[in-house]
Amino acid sequence: ALKGTAGLFLAAILSAPAWGVSDHPGTAYPGTLNYVEGQASIGSQPVDSKSIGTAQLAAGQTITTQLGKAEVLLTPGVFLRVGDSSKVKMIAPNLTDTEVAIQKGEATVEVTDIHSENHLIVDEGNAATRLEKNGFYDFDADQGIVRVFSGQAEVRENDQHVKVKGGHEVMLATQNLQAHGFDKKAYEGDLYGW
Repeated sequence: ALKGTAGLFLAAILSAPAWGVSDHPGTAYPGTLNYVEGQASIGSQPVDSKSIGTAQLAAGQTITTQLGKAEVLLTPGVFLRVGDSSKVKMIAPNLTDTEVAIQKGEATVEVTDIHSENHLIVDEGNAATRLEKNGFYDFDADQGIVRVFSGQAEVRENDQHVKVKGGHEVMLATQNLQAHGFDKKAYEGDLYGW
């Protein structure tokens, strides 16, 4: 029976998806590539499953996807997921001051462990969104939308700012920056299910 259990355990380990080293706290650095599928690149260098855990998105570099997806560790407990046909630039890959810019397409940020000293900023167009609580956040640069599925954020654009709580979204580049409720169940973005 012990051999059978050991065999099942080994089979489970060997069939696990190719995820990066962020599953081992303390071993990954901000900007580390955690996962990739399909076509993606950091700068002009294509990345694939062999790049997981070793490739890093440094300040000033971009991660670009064509028909593919990628996940990057922003800080321990904070994961950036980049969707198809998207481009994200790393502004600051620091443990306490972390900033990325969604330049094209869609990306999400899942925050599972935020501390008071964390300063997490996601730029989209002229807007800067500070993620304030654990939660799930969606950024659609093509539509100019910031969605907060859960958690809380503050969106600043030009001289306006608004607090956005779970179940609310903000349309950017409008006369009056306001948060409006949306139906989370109706959302069909493939990054939400990832």
